[in-house]
Amino acid sequence: MNILIRKGNIDDANEIFTLINDLAVFEQEPEAVEVTIEDIKNDGFGNQPKFEVFIAELNNSIVGMALFYYRYSTWKGKTLHLEDLIVKEVNRGKGVGKLLYNRILKYAFEQKIKRVEWAVLEWNTPAVEFYKNSGAEVFDDWRTVQMSEEQLKNYIEKL
Repeated sequence: MNILIRKGNIDDANEIFTLINDLAVFEQEPEAVEVTIEDIKNDGFGNQPKFEVFIAELNNSIVGMALFYYRYSTWKGKTLHLEDLIVKEVNRGKGVGKLLYNRILKYAFEQKIKRVEWAVLEWNTPAVEFYKNSGAEVFDDWRTVQMSEEQLKNYIEKL
């Protein structure tokens, strides 16, 4: 099996969108995706990219991706956030995810990144165990905090 890991490009936007939707289904939130293919093209491959992506190909078909962007830590400096690592369900268990994971971590090391961060759902025990076994620390005492567009609107209106 010959799996190729490469940097994504604008021609991958449709498949990136499909993978995002696949992940939403896996995470039991199929209606949550608001991003469009045009957003992916503009935000990932426009004049000021907001993210980068590694693509996994098997037999010239896209079977997975690792989408990431840079952040800055006041304690550490330049960090990288792995937003999503997605492998099509039919291709799981073939080493695709591990190759993407290895590539993103190698890239971070090459870029002299001080820390790589990502989130994993508590119930996704295979992923949690994989990350722990790789040497990553899975924190129990930190909680993800988010504010949606609607929540932002409501908050600002109260100011």
